[in-house]
Amino acid sequence: MKILAFNGSPRTGKWNTATMLEHALDGARSAGAGTELFNLYQLDFKGCASCFACKRKGRKEVGVCALRDDLQPVLEKVRSADALLLGTPVYYGAESAAMRAFLERLQFPYLNYEDYSNPHFPRKIRTGLIYTMNIPDERLESMGYPALFERARFNLARHFGSCELVLAKNTTQYTDYAKYESYAPAEEKARYREEHFGQDCGRARELGVRLTEPFQEQE
Repeated sequence: MKILAFNGSPRTGKWNTATMLEHALDGARSAGAGTELFNLYQLDFKGCASCFACKRKGRKEVGVCALRDDLQPVLEKVRSADALLLGTPVYYGAESAAMRAFLERLQFPYLNYEDYSNPHFPRKIRTGLIYTMNIPDERLESMGYPALFERARFNLARHFGSCELVLAKNTTQYTDYAKYESYAPAEEKARYREEHFGQDCGRARELGVRLTEPFQEQE
């Protein structure tokens, strides 16, 4: 089994999204899966060009994006993957720019314009979606975040078969809060991280294990 993971954060290293993804991949590897991680901000690509080559009748290949850039060989690997794992921070109320562009290129070729219920992806696989965000739990609803998360989850499930969400809220953004603006004191952010981020990483690891399980049609 091979699981492909995609980091939509410009921060690789040990920051929130990268750390969550690594815990998820550790879980997948513990269950026997092979894994490969792509850092999207290290690739040179753009979002959908609205060329509609993937919708042209009589095309040689179905479900293939016509754009040729750094993402093209990555999307080729997706076609044979057994599961997908995506991670992104929330920037200004949405996925990061790189993740949004990736979602367009990943999904649109598999959208069947003649029958939305019958995607062009050749089989059913599991997908996982991790969001990290500075917003605390009590503000998610007022900021409209649940709709964002559900829309992304629904689309991945529609194209690939299933999608499970894991959220990390109220994450730490700075190494030194004294140097930057923040709605909460450094001590409060540090205390929350100490109490919750380990649990978030644990849930990410459990997600990675579940991604290795066979897909069930009732999902």
